[in-house]
Amino acid sequence: MPNFARLQIAFKNVYVRILTAVVLGMLVGWGIYKADVPQDPSPVVHSQNIAEITELAAQKDKLDYLLVAHPLSDAPRYIYKFKGAPQLHVVKVPSTSHLSLEREVLLKNAIPYSIAKDDYLASHKAVLQDENEGFASDVFSFMKRHALDLTVLVLILYALKFGIPGMNAGGAQLISPDKLKGSMDDLIGMEDIKQEVLHLEDMIRNRELYKEHNIDKPFNVMLTGPAGTGKTKLVGYLAKRLDIPLIQASGSALESGYVGGGSKALNALYRKAASKGRCIIFLDEAQSLFMPRGRSEKKWEDDTANTLLGLLDGVKSDKGQGVIWVVASNFDDASTEMDEAMLRRFSVKINFRLPNKGERRELLKSFLSRKKEGLVDWNDLDLDQVAEITQNLSPALLESVVERASMLSIQEKVIINTDLLFRAYERATIGLTDRATTAEKHKQRERIAVHELGHFFMQIDPFLRAGMSLDEVKEKSHLLKISTEAVSKIGALGYVLQSGDDMSLRTLEELERDVVGLYGGVAAEELFYGARGISVGSQNDIEKITKMLNLMVGRLSMYSRAKIDYSQMGNDASGEHTLRQVEEKSDELYNYTLNSIRDYQDVIVAIKDTLLDQYVLSKDAVFALLEQHKDALLAGLQHARHASLKLCTEAEEAAVA
Repeated sequence: MPNFARLQIAFKNVYVRILTAVVLGMLVGWGIYKADVPQDPSPVVHSQNIAEITELAAQKDKLDYLLVAHPLSDAPRYIYKFKGAPQLHVVKVPSTSHLSLEREVLLKNAIPYSIAKDDYLASHKAVLQDENEGFASDVFSFMKRHALDLTVLVLILYALKFGIPGMNAGGAQLISPDKLKGSMDDLIGMEDIKQEVLHLEDMIRNRELYKEHNIDKPFNVMLTGPAGTGKTKLVGYLAKRLDIPLIQASGSALESGYVGGGSKALNALYRKAASKGRCIIFLDEAQSLFMPRGRSEKKWEDDTANTLLGLLDGVKSDKGQGVIWVVASNFDDASTEMDEAMLRRFSVKINFRLPNKGERRELLKSFLSRKKEGLVDWNDLDLDQVAEITQNLSPALLESVVERASMLSIQEKVIINTDLLFRAYERATIGLTDRATTAEKHKQRERIAVHELGHFFMQIDPFLRAGMSLDEVKEKSHLLKISTEAVSKIGALGYVLQSGDDMSLRTLEELERDVVGLYGGVAAEELFYGARGISVGSQNDIEKITKMLNLMVGRLSMYSRAKIDYSQMGNDASGEHTLRQVEEKSDELYNYTLNSIRDYQDVIVAIKDTLLDQYVLSKDAVFALLEQHKDALLAGLQHARHASLKLCTEAEEAAVA
């Protein structure tokens, strides 16, 4: 039997013995307590029948004595005993009846009685109480005298049931292989990720083969990637395929609130896993354990990470040779600074990613196919279009969109189709919208309409200036809808909803177009309301632009022949250089945007009224309106001063050359 198992049994035996001793001690204490309570030798007959007192008038010659106890209380007691009778009678009467009984029965019939004195009351306390009152009083007195014993007993029972702090760390639970659900086939797409996991499985199954190549540490595994991408599910699938138990705990919940709690928790997890022989320990949400150590003056804050380092390095020992550590984090070492010693402990790193368009389509199809027949209109369902608008959504968020579509389907009693999925996506990502109708709100909506149309026109501006037809521009445009409805979730009074693409490597030209598109809203406000009429509604756009320009200038050196990351220089000179270049490029890009938006002023005016009237315009509706005002659109472009989007200056081109 493993040493840890023996310790567990011994631990439980000690607690059982302590519990038995406490219970026996309390029982003995109860007996002693009952022995200390004065007991009346006579049998007592309790009653609340007032007729017994009225009948004493005919039996006064037989009375041995009659006492009245607590005559001024809410419930006086009449205590009497007949001559030669062993019973002692106690009659409890209401205070309102006592005066009548005393006057009409006792005094009127000259029945001798007296008031019970304090010494009698003290020696006959148990006699004067009702049976249930006496028991309750005894219990209360006993609990008061044994409060400490009872507290210890409660703590022992709690420890036996829930464990002591650190023994059940992070809500850790042991899951046997037969309790694990699902399989690797349930993960749609992600073939590259699944191949990595299958390779890991092969390393674990054929450990001896890898030992021949001096590879003996396949058991420290790091999973990184965005939340909701399937890290937890894949660990469960791996444990099921290997037919070994899984101990799952939350890395963020390891700390128990006292110094050393996280270390004790990790050691407890390791001992529990080692006692199982072959076992996976899965620490989810463990990004805090990967932060660089030694940065805090409170040295004990690194105790948990230090303990994990030691345990991860100890997998070569015979004791823990069957333990597989799998640690998941939403961050990776490419985006976040991590402790180097911790990273070296993980020879296997699997980076999860967000699904691409094809995988999103298959995920949506899988989620929808689980619904009963007749709830989804497959003939009116364009999954390619839905997959396009759901860019950057994880599988978990895609499932949330489908669930939201089901809720809307139930509420509105309609079948799920493309339009309903669009609305579900909008509801899940943006939130509820509100249509304001007051005159004051109407003025705000007019400004919002101008702002959002400015975004739209500057996004399609490169295609229009390239001479594309409206049909070609529509095909290239990512627009889904323009809305002047207020959205409380994001604090906006309107928005442009558009799809994206899966490209992550954007060029300088594409980034500049993104900046110009964001500047479109600000420039449109200045065009219609003047330079002093720009509203605070542009705050979010300007924040995004600032981050993008700082990336382009400061970190990527896109406008400099010297390709260095100025943000790492850490001196005032580099900071001033970056700030000066950011301001210069911002001024250049904004001037271009302001000059370009003038070419669409008449068309914006024409479309604005329709948008205000209908609140929302779909992509089809917007391009239908552009077709109606095609002449005004072409007239504006013919007078344009900029033939194409060419934002690099001649000096910059010469520098690059």
